Amino acid sequence: MKRVLIPIGILVGCILFAGILLRTPTVVEEAAPEIIAVSVRVAEVQTESVQLYVESQGKVQASQVASISAPVAGPVEWISPAMEAGGFVVQGESLLRLESSDYETAKARSLAAMQQAQAEASHASNDLERIQELAEKRLASDSQLQDAKRTADVNAAKLADAEASYRQAELDLRRTDIRAPFDAIIQSRDVELGQYVNRAQSVAVLYGAEEVEVRVPLAIRQLGFLDVPLGMRGELEGDQAPNVTLKGFYGGDEYSWSGKLVRTEAAIDANSNTVQTIIRVKQPTTHTQTNVHMKSEIPLPIGLYVKATIVGKRVDDLISLPRTVIRNNNQVLVVDAENKMHYRDVEIFRLEEEQVLISGGLLPGEFICTSPIQAVVNGMSVQPVKELI
Repeated sequence: MKRVLIPIGILVGCILFAGILLRTPTVVEEAAPEIIAVSVRVAEVQTESVQLYVESQGKVQASQVASISAPVAGPVEWISPAMEAGGFVVQGESLLRLESSDYETAKARSLAAMQQAQAEASHASNDLERIQELAEKRLASDSQLQDAKRTADVNAAKLADAEASYRQAELDLRRTDIRAPFDAIIQSRDVELGQYVNRAQSVAVLYGAEEVEVRVPLAIRQLGFLDVPLGMRGELEGDQAPNVTLKGFYGGDEYSWSGKLVRTEAAIDANSNTVQTIIRVKQPTTHTQTNVHMKSEIPLPIGLYVKATIVGKRVDDLISLPRTVIRNNNQVLVVDAENKMHYRDVEIFRLEEEQVLISGGLLPGEFICTSPIQAVVNGMSVQPVKELI
């Protein structure tokens, strides 16, 4: 009996307990979910005047390159010790001399010929004067006078030819001493001592030492950031030429040089859509290193790759913000007075490496989200935290 009554009792008790639970249910009050605003960093929009810079890089090249040729022929008698690759010479300094004995002989012979022509011309001139006096007294015929004039003219022409030959002999003798046409660095020497040199044969290649140039490519859009007259022919002068700072590593240290953008090349590179600009740098005349921590300026080496920073326009009423605020190419997140965040289209004036310059779409005093937030819903509530930019 117990085995039967106990299970039945447990079953009845469970049924009664379930009935009580169904008759007295627990009522749960409805409550709106609590929305937690996301904290974001914001920056206040401010307009300012911005100085633009254009950066590029290029290779240093010589602004003057001269291939020095021998104006006369002859064996090389003497070569200057400075006539080695990398040597420095000043304007008018002797580079090499050719053996000049033949030209000295030619000068002496020309001098003798000129003196003879002078004597004959003087005699013919005196004879002409004498014949003219006799002709005035009717003591000489017209044919004698004409012969005297012809002889005087012929001897005067011979004298002019002899003088020209003497000047040429003097010039050829001077040309045996080949001199530097300007302050220069020796790029290469093409002759050796004792070598016979023909007229117009190259003897050396010189680079101008006073200034160098750097060819720097700029995108066509970058030209609009420079304060230069577009389409101008020739070189920019004075204040029209923008200042340029060049930086490069040489001998393990970084050096800087100052230059000027003097001109742009006429053709546009069809492959890269760029324009080559020419930056000219004056070379220093002296070099004195006074402090190991403050290196003085050194000559800009030809062939060195340098980074160029060109001073451009100054533009007013621009908004400068971190580049990371740009979303979807041309949008930013604006936080309004109710702390709600919205997307806003803006006009981008220029994208730089770390900053973006905005010319339209924002008003001074508005706040822009600078946090790298990913999940953004238009109109979402945020907790702004102001920061300085």
